[in-house]
Amino acid sequence: MARPIWTGILSFGLVTVPVGVYAATEDHSLHFRQLERGTSDRVRNLRVNERTGKEVGYGDIVKGYEIAEGEYVVLEPAELDELSPGRAKTIEISGFVELARVDPIFFDKTYYLGPRGKEYAKVYALLRRALAETGRAGVANFAMRGKQYLAAVRAEGDLLVLQTMHYADEVRDPRREVDNLPGAGEDAAPREQEVAAARQLIEALSVEWDPAAYHDTYAEQVRALVEAKLSGEDTVRAAPAPESTNVVDLMDVLQRSLSAAAPGTAGTAGAEGTAEAEEEPGAKGEPKVKGAKAKGEKAKAKRGAAGPELGELTKAELYKLATEQGIAGRSSMNRDELQAALEAARPRHLRAVS
Repeated sequence: MARPIWTGILSFGLVTVPVGVYAATEDHSLHFRQLERGTSDRVRNLRVNERTGKEVGYGDIVKGYEIAEGEYVVLEPAELDELSPGRAKTIEISGFVELARVDPIFFDKTYYLGPRGKEYAKVYALLRRALAETGRAGVANFAMRGKQYLAAVRAEGDLLVLQTMHYADEVRDPRREVDNLPGAGEDAAPREQEVAAARQLIEALSVEWDPAAYHDTYAEQVRALVEAKLSGEDTVRAAPAPESTNVVDLMDVLQRSLSAAAPGTAGTAGAEGTAEAEEEPGAKGEPKVKGAKAKGEKAKAKRGAAGPELGELTKAELYKLATEQGIAGRSSMNRDELQAALEAARPRHLRAVS
């Protein structure tokens, strides 16, 4: 079992439970060494005195708070340790908020919370169940590794999760940071037909959330580049970046996207601006199903023992099949390329049947 990275007391009201904080995620990013070009010599980062050029030992480094250019108030590490909240060992919940009302932008990193002994399991389970049934999260301040955090304690399945949060003054105003945001009533407002087509495209590309279906394609490309260089090749083929959509051709692009996503759905977003496709008649005694959902159900019904009829599937469904079969390069393929790759990957006797 993993060791907790922090231990202390979780409290709400007069109720307390000893808990441990555990890492909930891990980094699988590719890491490189810095080398001098033309050699295999490592390049290291050193703490160097800017004036003398000499390396400075870690124990000789103090903190300086700059009050003017070149002028500092010097603080010793021991002085900061005395002020640091790092000695506090309590996650004290000061109030409970509706989780749905917290903007996700405030959430930062996720940790698991676990009871520090079987004798505390009942109190732990009590808080977890109460949070789950009320849809609320406990808001708390706590200190870890010399830093104070704002945090939310929430229920997730059969355990409690601690989510560190940004303070309000750390979240930037998008209107001050992002240029060219459309405002209300401006000429940039889309037409109702375009909105209808966009909604229909979203429905056609809707999938069930499956985190395992998503992976780091950049890391795969880097590994492919490394393998190519080991094999004596210099480059690997990369997919070109998509071009920006011309607003003049926006409706045409939406319609073509619908055709690629779900054949036969284009053109159903009419001049009235409705996003609903016509009802698909069901078998006798079965309810009618609308739009892209109906096509998805029909596609599923066409899957026999010989495998799915690929021509009837949406791009999202084709991508899911490509993921299951481990088809390389699938993330950069359009719908037709996904279908062709899946056809090529099928056993020969199944291709003959389809």
